Amino acid sequence: MVTPAFELTQDLDFLTIIIKVPYARASEFDVYFEGEDFKFYAKPYFLRLTLPGRVVEDGREKASYNTDKGTFTILLPKEIPGQYFEGLDMLTSLLAPKKSRSAKPLVEEIAASAELSEEEEEEFDWEIEQTPYEESAGSTLPLQYCYGFGSLRSGVFQRLQDELSDVIDVKDPDQTPVEERRRKRLAAEDAKFEPDHYLADFFEDEAIQHVLKYKPWWVDAHKKMTALQRESHQEHDTHTLVVFSEEEREQLRKFTNKSYLLDKRSRHHVYLGLIDILLAYCYEICVNEGDRNVESSWNIRKLSATLCWLENFTSLHDVLVSFGRRVLCYPLYRHFGLVTRAFNDTVMILQLGKAAVLKCLLDIHKIFMENDPSYILNDLFITDYCIWIQKIKSKKLAALSESLQKTTLTKSHVGFELEELEAAAVLVQEEERTLKAAGTVSKQQLPSSESETSDSEESSSTSSSETEGSDSDERESSSSEDGKINSLQGMLQEERTAPLIDCNGLRQGTNTSTFEVSDEKSKVSLQSTSVPGKLIEELEKQMHAAIRLSEQPEGLATASCALQEREESCVSEPDRFSNDTTGKGNFLEVSSKTSPLLFLCSTNEGED
Repeated sequence: MVTPAFELTQDLDFLTIIIKVPYARASEFDVYFEGEDFKFYAKPYFLRLTLPGRVVEDGREKASYNTDKGTFTILLPKEIPGQYFEGLDMLTSLLAPKKSRSAKPLVEEIAASAELSEEEEEEFDWEIEQTPYEESAGSTLPLQYCYGFGSLRSGVFQRLQDELSDVIDVKDPDQTPVEERRRKRLAAEDAKFEPDHYLADFFEDEAIQHVLKYKPWWVDAHKKMTALQRESHQEHDTHTLVVFSEEEREQLRKFTNKSYLLDKRSRHHVYLGLIDILLAYCYEICVNEGDRNVESSWNIRKLSATLCWLENFTSLHDVLVSFGRRVLCYPLYRHFGLVTRAFNDTVMILQLGKAAVLKCLLDIHKIFMENDPSYILNDLFITDYCIWIQKIKSKKLAALSESLQKTTLTKSHVGFELEELEAAAVLVQEEERTLKAAGTVSKQQLPSSESETSDSEESSSTSSSETEGSDSDERESSSSEDGKINSLQGMLQEERTAPLIDCNGLRQGTNTSTFEVSDEKSKVSLQSTSVPGKLIEELEKQMHAAIRLSEQPEGLATASCALQEREESCVSEPDRFSNDTTGKGNFLEVSSKTSPLLFLCSTNEGED
């Protein structure tokens, strides 16, 4: 017999079952339903379902066949109109035979069923009970520690040592107790944490902020659910909000139905492990924006300590701390904002109910199935989670989501001193910014000082040209009525090759000298007279009172001597030549008397 593809829907009065039976003989089919039992047969297809609610045969039932699509559509009246049938998407659970809970061993199954029903009624405490430490006897044979879903497996990795290192991080899990696994995990995370990588993602977070804007399917579904609950003021059926694809339905049909005998401690581990796996899955969906890649299976199993270290958590806070630490140690994007985002997404998935949780688990199952070493994790965890989640009550997930919302996680909880690292990095950035600003100011000041220097040089050359111009004016006005010569202003340059002629007409080769001429006594009036002796004596008295020797730059000294030369030339010019009546010039006789105005000056050039 072949189990056909099928799906169930409902309204207030009817339960609708759609069965796909291509190439079946539609003329020969049988349908049986009573209470919670439903059976369908059309050669070669056979379908038997255990319904979540009771149906009744009262004449309102209908059946139709679509030859184009090859589907039967059967409408069954509800025994209690308006009753809501929960779990119509849980196809594996629907396929289970009605008396599956009484399978062998019979006594254990009945006890487990009674205990399970009691657990459904009592308030679930998410804090696991603690037991005192008891030292085991060393003489006993080595134990094999359990792991996997509900800690129901052991000895698996003894047969799979070759693929062990590619799947989990713990070495020899069969001989490693849970406490030692946890201790080694924490040590490995401490060694793996890189402050530079964390700070780089903290300050340069453009790519991270981009992926945080991505909205997976459960965000819109949660908004619709919230809006419907706000309108109707009651819980709404999430069946219409979470839709399974045909591929996902095929996955569900392939699962083998099982019953799980779990004690209270194991149930705690299973629920907390589910949170850990969903957190890792939400991170993977967020950073890859819903697309799968070759790193998808690695991300999920590496971020979940349940999968990577076979961890059994004891509280919700421990789950969040473990996930936060692993996000900051292993993946490409190591940002605390991604931890918060995965936390919020997990809460939304739990609030949407077990249909949303099952859809996520089916996606994880497919990702692991497509990766060669990761398929072992399907056998250890994911397949069992997919079957188990279909049988639990939705109120358990609602209670779990409320407890998760109340749990807080801060940067100080993960133990990597993140706040101190961020504060120190901010201080370093401020210092670098200050130094950079100071360097920019100094670079801006440098061209301005250069321009000021060039301006001063231009002003100096301008004043020098003005001085030269005034000197030429002096020579032109030397024969004027007052015969005044402007005083020495500024610094004048001496022509080194020009011989200096004293007042007596004596030609001397001179060095340069330095003079400072006071502003008040710088003006010397020279009269054009025919008696040069008196003029020279008067000039000598004036110069003795006004001139003092001082150390000045070479340019000043040569300029002063040049000015003296021009003044003496101006004075001596009437005496240097005398025109006779025939117009011929004669040289004056050289006087043997030394002129008091002759100053032989030493220059810096001469010292060199």
